[in-house]
Formats: sequence, structure tokens, C-alpha cells
Amino acid sequence: MDFDYAHYMLTEGNKKGKEKENPEVTSPSREAYLKQLAKAFNMNRTRILAFKNKPPNPVELIPNSILSPPPPSKSSKPRRYISQSSERALDAPNILDDFYLNLLDWGSRNVLSIALGNTLYLWNAVDCSTAELVTVDEEDSPVTSVSWAPNGRDLAIGLKNSHVQLWDADAFRMLRTLRGGHQARVGSLCWNNHILTTGGMDGRIVNNNVRVRSHIVESYRGYQQEVLFWNAHTWACLNSVETGSQVCALLLNKNERELLSSHGFTHNQLSL
Repeated sequence: MDFDYAHYMLTEGNKKGKEKENPEVTSPSREAYLKQLAKAFNMNRTRILAFKNKPPNPVELIPNSILSPPPPSKSSKPRRYISQSSERALDAPNILDDFYLNLLDWGSRNVLSIALGNTLYLWNAVDCSTAELVTVDEEDSPVTSVSWAPNGRDLAIGLKNSHVQLWDADAFRMLRTLRGGHQARVGSLCWNNHILTTGGMDGRIVNNNVRVRSHIVESYRGYQQEVLFWNAHTWACLNSVETGSQVCALLLNKNERELLSSHGFTHNQLSL
């Protein structure tokens, strides 16, 4: 594209090559002239459009550290995906419309216990079979709470008459009845090994050792409208969480450090 340079190479440059073959015809003054001319026309370049050096790096107008999000810390766990749709729906006729009650519980053997009025049913999630465990008498009914023991075999049943029945679900046999802990219906149950904690409408929380005859180990009163965390050894309230709505049930996931709560009015929702 450099016409002057091309013209020089076709004329003077060609002559220079011949003069190199015949050095005797080149005078010192002409050799100096040729050097100046070559310098002026950039004779030291080899070929057109040849890259001698790598192109310069582009200027970084905005550092990548600002545009890119910071890498996640090693200690943080990725957020789990929780589906918003159900996998299966079960018919539950005659289930009581009372959010103060806990009428179903899923055991460690993959069996779901469901209280429908006076009758407690067992639904096996493995083979989808259903069995009736017990139908309580009218004077003791309805069933107000259910909870599986950690072994997945024993089942606690809270009743409206303030009693708690313990059942062997494999043998379909009642083991014992816990009495005297409450003065009203038992609406919540929770196991800690062989200690069964019961909560009643009378505002009392009772720890029961199901292995001994005098089963009541300790009883105390909680508060209302809040979720309370208690130290089971000192019976001291550790912390409280304001939920903004009535709390119907709680589930603590120790592996994920999560607390699942179900709420009634005004949100009617599950909160994780």
C-alpha cells in the first residue's frame, strides 16, 4: 500500500542489489546516500501486514472484581431447592378443623399416622397401604395429637380427656396410659429418646419418662403468641422468636439448622 516504498524497491532497491554484486562501482558518497534513503523509506521491514509483536492487552475500564460477584465462602452451604407443589394428595375425611391440634406425624419407618375424628389410621408410604390402629371411646375422643417415638414403632396419642396413650404400632397393642399431667386436652407431643414432652390446653408442658411408673419428671408453664426455646436441663427460657401470627406446629431440623413452623391466621402458611 506504500507506493513510494514500492517504487523505490522496483528501481533503486533493485540497483542496490546489483551494486552489492559489483561493489567496486559503489562510491562512499553513494553508499551513504543509499543508507539515508533506506532509513527514510523504512527498508528494515520484511513483509507487509506481518505482526512482529503481540497486540497490546485491552484497557480494563471496569475491573472484573467489581463486575463479578464475590466467590462463595467455603463455610456457606448452597441453598436447598424446596418444591412448591405436592408429590401426593391423600383424602382425610373427618379431620378436625382446629389448628391447635397436631393430627399427623411421619415416623422413621416411613409410616404416616393420621387422626380422623375418633380413629387413628396408619398409612405406609412404601406400599401405600392403610390400616386402622385404634378408635377411642366417645367419652375420651377425639384424638387431639399424635407423635411417633424415635424407633418408629411406638406411637403416642393425645386425647381430649387429658390422657396420653402409648401404642405398639407393630403389634396393634396399647402399652400404657399417662394420666395426671394435664387438666385439659393434650394438643402437642414431642419425643426425646424415652422422654415424652406433652403440651396441654391448660398451658402446662410436662416431661414424661415412659420407662418408669411415676412418669412425670418435670412440668412448667410457657408463654403465649411466641415461639420459645427452653434449656431442658435448667428449665430456663433461652430465646424467643416473634412470628407475627398464631403458631400451629414446629419442626426442628438439626441437620440443616432449620426451624419449620406452620401458621394460622392471618398468613395460613409454612415458614422455614
